[in-house]
Amino acid sequence: MIYPATQPPGPAGGAAGGAASLSSDHGFVSFVLAGERLGIPVERVQEVLNPQAISPVPLAPDAVAGFLNLRGQIVTALDLRARLGLPARDGAQRSMNVVVRDRDELFSLLVDEVGDVVEPAGRAVEPTPPTLAPEWRACALGVLRLEEHLLVVLDVDALLRGEAAGA
Repeated sequence: MIYPATQPPGPAGGAAGGAASLSSDHGFVSFVLAGERLGIPVERVQEVLNPQAISPVPLAPDAVAGFLNLRGQIVTALDLRARLGLPARDGAQRSMNVVVRDRDELFSLLVDEVGDVVEPAGRAVEPTPPTLAPEWRACALGVLRLEEHLLVVLDVDALLRGEAAGA
């Protein structure tokens, strides 16, 4: 979510020091969330799943959609819309799952649709712009300029720690 230029910017810098922590040879798994194009480093992604049955967890934070069973392993499903302060998806709209591993635990990031792996091809990930909403700046590593659009690169660790809205 990008504020108009007339809005005051949020706190300076993105998570983990911004784009400086990424090298230009990273690929990014791209996905769409409420019409916004986002990505995470490909080496953090274990797999991508079609919509799955998710069991809700009573009294869990809004960003925790519930648990899913992945070949006998319990996976925590995180609703990135809630995490990033976006409106809830339409009840008929099913979410795709981008599964990431953090230490010995699996997490599914619920997204609207999954795109391709984006290779920077010599383009640098630029610092997070000051016009990005504060809840996004807290978990963004930077922005990659592509030919047709911008790709906001997210910090998986910040998303899992809850350093955004709805945590």
